[in-house]
Amino acid sequence: MYDKDAPPGRVAADVPVDERFMTLALEHAATGLGRTAPNPPVGCVIVQGSEVVGRGFHPKAGEPHAEVFALREAGEQARGATAYVTLEPCSHFGRTPPCADALIAAGITRVVVAALDPNPQVAGRGVQRLRDAGIVVDVGVLEAQAVRQQAGFRSVIARGRPWVVAKYAMTLDGKVAALGEGNGAVSGEAARERAMHWRNELDAIAIGSGTLSLDDPALTVRGVPSGRDPRPVVFDRRAASDPQARAWREGAVLVTAPDAQVGTLEAAGITVLRADTLPDALRGLGELGLSSVLLEGGPTLLSAFLEQRLVDEVRVFFAPKLLGAGLSPLTGPIRPMHEAQTLDDVTVEPLGPDVLVTGLLSDIPRL
Repeated sequence: MYDKDAPPGRVAADVPVDERFMTLALEHAATGLGRTAPNPPVGCVIVQGSEVVGRGFHPKAGEPHAEVFALREAGEQARGATAYVTLEPCSHFGRTPPCADALIAAGITRVVVAALDPNPQVAGRGVQRLRDAGIVVDVGVLEAQAVRQQAGFRSVIARGRPWVVAKYAMTLDGKVAALGEGNGAVSGEAARERAMHWRNELDAIAIGSGTLSLDDPALTVRGVPSGRDPRPVVFDRRAASDPQARAWREGAVLVTAPDAQVGTLEAAGITVLRADTLPDALRGLGELGLSSVLLEGGPTLLSAFLEQRLVDEVRVFFAPKLLGAGLSPLTGPIRPMHEAQTLDDVTVEPLGPDVLVTGLLSDIPRL
């Protein structure tokens, strides 16, 4: 688990204790999900003996990092303490001073890091700076959990595009909606509450023009304490969407073709992103500072993303209902079973009457 390059003569680490405090740091980091882009969500706890004396998380870009908030709370108790940080402390001047220097100045004697920073400006330099100052540094405690939590940030650094999460709900016979009028929700209340938390934690929420036209969704967060709305993104190649649709609020993004006429929508204050292809569109969203996208609909857009291997993670609610005729979640071509896309790291969770299945697309390279 620990870095093989750690300096000799250090006291042996207590793995269960380190994991317990790193779990707490990850919980603090989660508070910043959906709010820190283009920066990563980071948490830090400072421990003196067996007591947590400082806690912090990065609230948003431009504000102090997690280590600074934790050190402020710890005060003089930081001297001789251990700091648990979910991402390698920065070693360069950006909008804020280097966190590695702050830890050194505070008298921290040991730093436990979940994952190294993929940013070329850091990439091991923060750890080396701490070690050069005589601080014991261990790397890799709950690394997989931290990397998953930082997926959006790491995706933009490694691939220049946001992390894409596809979410939908369907009946046991594979329908996401009934045909015609009178459509109700497929999933139950617990599933809808979970989806609201996802909206709160991801930077953007994306739909196609068909979903906008049929459902006029608000794409907002409801029922989440201190929740914030994700940035709406509508894919509409012809830019023919109703400018009065509820999704067109401040910060909304229209993804359209290079030659589309966008006068009405652009006049309404909507950000226009012109792109020839879906990969180009995702890169453009990354350049707008968006690190993660919740892809909510509809079948045409979802199928296009899957066909082009642009979905990283899938979250599907299965409702205990049989609908018969209805709308399928995908519209892709018929293919043999051996060409089916498969999932890794699959989880299955009951949520009220529904079942949530999540996983990572197997053929997408890991970050």
